[in-house]
Amino acid sequence: MGYRKSMARHQWGQSIKYFIVLIVLFSCVSCVNTKKATYFSDQRNGSFEAPAVPKLLIQTNDLLSISVSSLNPEASAVFNQANNNNSASANNTTSTTTTASGFLVDGDGNIQYPFLGKVKAAGLTKEELKDNLTKALVDKKLLVDPILTVRYLNFKVTVLGEVAHPTVVTVPSERISLLEAIGLAGDLTIYAQRDNVLVIRDEDGKKVTQRLNLNSTELFTSPYFYLKSNDVVYVEPNKSKVASTGRSQTWLPILFSALSLGVIVADRLTR
Repeated sequence: MGYRKSMARHQWGQSIKYFIVLIVLFSCVSCVNTKKATYFSDQRNGSFEAPAVPKLLIQTNDLLSISVSSLNPEASAVFNQANNNNSASANNTTSTTTTASGFLVDGDGNIQYPFLGKVKAAGLTKEELKDNLTKALVDKKLLVDPILTVRYLNFKVTVLGEVAHPTVVTVPSERISLLEAIGLAGDLTIYAQRDNVLVIRDEDGKKVTQRLNLNSTELFTSPYFYLKSNDVVYVEPNKSKVASTGRSQTWLPILFSALSLGVIVADRLTR
């Protein structure tokens, strides 16, 4: 009888342990709607007219590379050397501060260009700035038939929230889609709210926000499919993540206390 009683107590104690462990595990697991976790769930075979790449206007604090070539390489070298010597701080993809060469657009929207002095840049496209500089160099007879190339040195987008690796992405090609930016951030987590991705953009001195649905193929025709420099993409957590986090913070201390108590009781009963 004593042996059977001891075995019964031991089994009862083990059952308590397993039961409490299961409660803890279930409290940490939440259901995720698989349909909402899938990109473009309404996609059928077909084609889409690609949205236009957004027109980029130079803004204050932009960092520009302006390279020059002409029939006189020595004369052109003066302008290219000035391009290399104009330095300003910029952030790379690892968010560490480095020194980058280029022409910084000041708070008044101007750049300091050799022999021309202050040149208006903010509010212009790269092509418009290139044309203005080319005309000025020719009119002042500084160069003959110059060829200029203007590029952004600080084209970047920021991806935050429920992604694998929140990051600042630099874009040397000056063209990036929302999907590419998310991919470079390691893709969305299973807890990401795919039907409510927020894009924050600077336009005409104002912050403009737009919410996008990655479950819908309408994204492919959205003017926000291609990102602009300094855009911020924020991915919100879904209700399952928020609920599981709230439940864990509320119940885990109680469950761990119950687990400890159950272990003590089981140990006493099995002695």
